Amino acid sequence: MTLQQLHYAITISETGSLNKAAELLYIAQPSLTNALKELEKELGIVIFHRSGKGVSPTNDGVEFLLYARQVYNQYETLLEKYGRSGKLKKKFGVSTQHYSFVVQAFVEMVKCFNTAEYEFSIKETRTLEVIEDVDTLRSEIGILYLCDFNRKIMTKLLKTHNLEFHKLIECNAYVYLWRGHPLANRKSIQLSQLENYPCLSFEQGDNSSFFFAEEILSTNEYARTIKANDRATVLNLMVGLNGYTLCSGIISDELNGSDFITIPFEADADNPNSIMEIGYIVKKNMLLSEMGKLFLQVIKEDLKQYQGKKGAE
Repeated sequence: MTLQQLHYAITISETGSLNKAAELLYIAQPSLTNALKELEKELGIVIFHRSGKGVSPTNDGVEFLLYARQVYNQYETLLEKYGRSGKLKKKFGVSTQHYSFVVQAFVEMVKCFNTAEYEFSIKETRTLEVIEDVDTLRSEIGILYLCDFNRKIMTKLLKTHNLEFHKLIECNAYVYLWRGHPLANRKSIQLSQLENYPCLSFEQGDNSSFFFAEEILSTNEYARTIKANDRATVLNLMVGLNGYTLCSGIISDELNGSDFITIPFEADADNPNSIMEIGYIVKKNMLLSEMGKLFLQVIKEDLKQYQGKKGAE
């Protein structure tokens, strides 16, 4: 088994097509097919199901590709650190819960590189997909949060996937709404004051669970709720329906504009507050790429500036 064969198998899985993979790899499709057959023969497994619609991993193939991505990712990281020849683009990806400050840090990081030489990706997605993306190395780094409520189940899940959580910042809960909201001028907001407005949250799919909610205080009782899939829709619902969501309080005016604000959440006897511990996840013992190191450096500096501003208020 060679690194080239691993690269071939990974490319086939990403494209879902032998023809498309062959085009990306600049080799003839029959040559790619023969290389795959040789690899499967050596391993004693079938990696892909073939059909008229393309290819998809078998159960054995899913497990093999998981390890193949880990090995090939480490190989590319070593080449990046100690030099490489050729014009193969270096890849870097981030998967995150819906945080505008993460997107802002990603933008700042990308500006430091020539995008003609690098292939960058960022995905705002569901909590479980953040974990799965980092587990399978589709993304090098994932961003999510822990709190007293979800810490036990999330820590167990991360351990199962051989992932490490590293804290970036701790935040109290804030109410996130637009400047035209009837409660926008308050210094703090209790849950009872929000009863007439819809609570907005990000949909978590079929495996939906309080433990995977992106919003802090997800176990509280909300009179009105609306779920959405993306941050732009949530912002539109804030304006159109006077909706709100509960968040870390860290927002990016550069990306979201200045029409949205955060106001401290005021706890009461029935609805206590909680601390969000936002951090990043990576594979255990993984060597971070040049892009990964810079991304974390930028995000830490941005969060430090945020804490400085909050401390000055």
